[in-house]
Amino acid sequence: MMFSNIEIGIDLGTANILVYSKDKGIILNEPSVVALNLDTNEVLAVGTEAKNMVGKTPANIVAIRPLKDGVIADFDMTASMLKAIMKKTSKELGGLTLRKPNVVVCAPSGSTSVERRAILDAVRSFGAKNVHLIEEPLAAAIGSGLPVDEPIANVAVDIGGGTTEVAIISFGGVVTCHSARIGGDKFDEAIIQHVRKKYNILIGERTAEQIKMEIGYAPIAHEEMTMEVRGRDLVHGLPKTVTLNSTEIQQALNELLLQLLESVKATLEDCPPELSGDIVDQGVMLTGGGALLNGLQEWLASEISVPVHVAPNPLESVAIGTGRSLKFIDKLQKISV
Repeated sequence: MMFSNIEIGIDLGTANILVYSKDKGIILNEPSVVALNLDTNEVLAVGTEAKNMVGKTPANIVAIRPLKDGVIADFDMTASMLKAIMKKTSKELGGLTLRKPNVVVCAPSGSTSVERRAILDAVRSFGAKNVHLIEEPLAAAIGSGLPVDEPIANVAVDIGGGTTEVAIISFGGVVTCHSARIGGDKFDEAIIQHVRKKYNILIGERTAEQIKMEIGYAPIAHEEMTMEVRGRDLVHGLPKTVTLNSTEIQQALNELLLQLLESVKATLEDCPPELSGDIVDQGVMLTGGGALLNGLQEWLASEISVPVHVAPNPLESVAIGTGRSLKFIDKLQKISV
């Protein structure tokens, strides 16, 4: 059965790819990982299946993340990943063949025209009819339910896997925006480095992510928590278990969070005076996986002295926003490529 009038939104994220359909909502949420056989150059797995292989494969099989810091680092791998994702999307839509769908993809606001062109080409490579790019913070704001088409200031802070986008949106367009290459990946990296320096133990990315989610804290007072972690002792080369506490992880993340705060402050400082009053009333909306870091909402609110809210579905906001934006894509100030 062919079905040509399909409209989908894609959040092409550094950590996850989400696909949104206007009829079914989020139909796919898979990690942005491709497992590749180096001998044959064949793609063995994509998404969750590939992520489960990270750090556990023979030498000839590597798990690659083709998106780095919010942009395409490996075009061919991204195209292969998108094709596999679209096959899965077709199944989720009841076996319908995705023939020339209308697609909206989000692009980081700091991406260059070359990077945007790469995103467009990757999406067109599986036969999309019309491809629109919308800026990531704009999609995040739409997905969070903010009234972006009204002439009031909406502040979205989208903390993704590779980048943090802070934008003030009014009248369907981005008034001012700052993008910092800080995100979930950098938080994980900081935890890996901390455990390595302090305990001489090497832990993997997945373990670091687990630590961040369970005992990672923004700089606020909290009841200390502990967690047992297994890794490889760098002195003896043998497996070893250590107990980490939330205070040391908080300190490991502190510098990155201060950089994130600087981006938020810089964006607010660039705000036109007419819109500043709205921000005091409306506050700031946090989206993206990083918005779920323990204590981040309270800490930011105390630092910038305006209300801080967390989106209803922070992980899905951008994907939902890309899908919803199809309704009024002509009104939005689209990215010109």
